[in-house]
Amino acid sequence: CAHRCPRPPVPTAVPVPIGSQLPCFHGSSTIRNLKERFHMNMTEEQLQLLIEQMVDGSMRSITTKLYDGFQYLTNGIM
Repeated sequence: CAHRCPRPPVPTAVPVPIGSQLPCFHGSSTIRNLKERFHMNMTEEQLQLLIEQMVDGSMRSITTKLYDGFQYLTNGIM
């Protein structure tokens, strides 16, 4: 439960700026899409497997390695 609980409702945690000109805030799907990223429909076991797959995929990704190299060169972050 450490990765999801306790959690505030998404609209409370991330207020959508009313009248924003940013395209990411246009349309009624903004909050729905954000909620989907929390995977609240999954069991703890399913979520744990998904997270492990995401971490494993990131560790093997060339873009992760490139970004890590960029961070190291520009900020000294490893």
